[in-house]
Amino acid sequence: MSGSEVREAAIRDRLRDVVDPCSAATGSNLNVVEMGLVKGIEPDDGDVTVEMHLTTPMCHMIPYFKKEVGERVGALDGVDSVELLTDDGTEWTEAYMSEEATRKRRAVLDDQAAKCERELAAKGGDPTEGSASDA
Repeated sequence: MSGSEVREAAIRDRLRDVVDPCSAATGSNLNVVEMGLVKGIEPDDGDVTVEMHLTTPMCHMIPYFKKEVGERVGALDGVDSVELLTDDGTEWTEAYMSEEATRKRRAVLDDQAAKCERELAAKGGDPTEGSASDA
């Protein structure tokens, strides 16, 4: 591995500590690397540029990502500055996620669905029937 490849790998490792806040809200707690949000990493001496996909054009988490990426990558030896560039949120799809992230996300969603069905059954409801508002 070249020096820049080693440097890029170290940066990518730091980015694994940045949790995607939307996945955290659903209980998946997936990081930006496994979510496939990291589009590119460009180390240039002490200056690092990280390019990220957003999952939606209406993403309000850019300040969070700038703070987290800046702190995590900026803590590496020899890093003087960190710039985060984001796209417009129209490129990313679930296909960008790693297999492990897809598996973890599916397990969380399945657990949440099972919990809802148990709660509904405990109240005497039938999860296969529509609600009263469906009539």
